[in-house]
Amino acid sequence: MKNSSLLFVVFAMIGLAFTDPTSEMVSMSVDTENSFVKWTASKVTGTHYGKVMVKSGNLEYTDGSLTGGTVVMDMTSITVDDIQGKGAERLAGHLRSPDFFGVEENPTAEFKITNVVSRGKAGEYRITGDMTIKGFTEEVKFNTVLTEEGNSSAGVATITLDRTDYDIRYGSGSFFENLGDRTIYDEFELEINLVANK
Repeated sequence: MKNSSLLFVVFAMIGLAFTDPTSEMVSMSVDTENSFVKWTASKVTGTHYGKVMVKSGNLEYTDGSLTGGTVVMDMTSITVDDIQGKGAERLAGHLRSPDFFGVEENPTAEFKITNVVSRGKAGEYRITGDMTIKGFTEEVKFNTVLTEEGNSSAGVATITLDRTDYDIRYGSGSFFENLGDRTIYDEFELEINLVANK
């Protein structure tokens, strides 16, 4: 017992030696009114784009540097902005359907930061994280620049995803033959626009 107690004390002291007691972690809440995700997807005959609103999220800073965070997207809010009227609503409805994002069963998508590396300049980071869509999770990496003003932090990050990684196969030439000009490309882009406040 004495040896076990001694080992516990030794390991505790080692842990304290490698812990910076002055480190300060600050969590900033995502401003859902001013944050959104712009999506862009293309097919043989053209391109569509629109928005998805951010439902919740946070950015974590330690000693002034980004170290973590999460963004939850409200997939039920998806819009189509490059066309108007009934055509826009019809396409948005199709995107909400099981052919695409199946929002009835999967109302949210989530991105969670797993690693952050500074790119050498203030606010510039290489981010690694897990993107979860329709219950499927894939690791993604991208660069971003965050700027701070007062108690707010803002930034834009662009991520290119392969929709088939998330079991979204409708109109994909990777799974269906002879689609011709009805082919929808597998890659689509998410431009995440975030504002977070202390």
